[in-house]
Amino acid sequence: MNDNFVEKLTIASEPRKPASTSFPAPNDPAARDESAAAMARREIADTALLTRADEGRSGYSAEVLNRPDSANGSHHLASVHEAPSSFDAGEVDVFRTGYVAILGQPNVGKSTLLNALLHFKLSIVSPKPQTTRKRILGILNRPHSQMVFFDTPGILEAHYRLQQALMRAAFQAMKEADVQLMMVEPVAPPPADLAILNRLADTGKPIILVINKIDTVAKDHLLPIIGAYQNQPQVKEIVPIAALHEDGVAALADVIEKYLSEQSPFYDTEQVTDHPERFLAAEIVREKIFLRYGEEIPYSTSVQIEEFVERPGHKDYIRAIIYVERESQKGILIGKGGQALKQVGKLAREEMEQLIGRPVYLELFVAVKERWREREAELRSLGYL
Repeated sequence: MNDNFVEKLTIASEPRKPASTSFPAPNDPAARDESAAAMARREIADTALLTRADEGRSGYSAEVLNRPDSANGSHHLASVHEAPSSFDAGEVDVFRTGYVAILGQPNVGKSTLLNALLHFKLSIVSPKPQTTRKRILGILNRPHSQMVFFDTPGILEAHYRLQQALMRAAFQAMKEADVQLMMVEPVAPPPADLAILNRLADTGKPIILVINKIDTVAKDHLLPIIGAYQNQPQVKEIVPIAALHEDGVAALADVIEKYLSEQSPFYDTEQVTDHPERFLAAEIVREKIFLRYGEEIPYSTSVQIEEFVERPGHKDYIRAIIYVERESQKGILIGKGGQALKQVGKLAREEMEQLIGRPVYLELFVAVKERWREREAELRSLGYL
């Protein structure tokens, strides 16, 4: 196969109406009688680890809107609100705003937590570790606060230049945040987590320890874990959650709000992120690759949107190129008769349409950038540096 040959796949769609998504009340009686997080909080309330239980959470509804800041995939997205989006300082006694970094080892559930907090899928997720490669900014607007979250790559020992770039992104978020959310698994504190906690303590910012996935352990196993982290003097609060089920997430937001400064919102209260649609479109393609391929292909791919054209009255045109490191990976990604890549394109196009609320004509290309993860110039051209 010619080294300059570029495989192309076109994925079109039928016209559809803009999407609107509704979310049920998290405490819907049909869901469950009492959540695992609520049980854990009730059990340890007398230890003063938590500020208050998560009772009486209200329902949410959301609609994907467009902010016409610029054309060609530069729109930003409107947020999901508990209350009217317009902010009037005279309506509340105190309004709090601040940056919150979500940190922890790979695959601990950081992106899942951000999506649960926003009630909106902003960060891509997969069972594979190190899915997040760039700092993702998500904005949660509440009646009395605005929380600006940084979803960060999982912290690990870097073995090549791409991982070094990811660690720089995580540590930069750590420096810029007003509040640090340290996410951990429901196990006895491992040395790696303690090392991260020590580094967080050096920032002098309040640390809220979030024990995720508590639905996977028995309550009598959870309490000793909480006790072990309680002995860490740098931890201000400990909050048990199950982010995948949005269990305990509203209580976590209540705790975070206490540590924000009294000031006006940093961002428009109808905005959910500062990333343009074309960035989110590239992330969607990358997520589908992570979900559909084995260990080698996802980590060797990077996605760039080369063209994003909004065409009123017609389908938006999106042209994406998927880079791999070797010619053999190109063949695996495309699959026999192009079927594997065709499925990636179909799933990506459907999610893009739901995200932006417009029909999409998606073209996918595959090309080789040899050893791009190790080359500084390539990492810079792909936006990692």
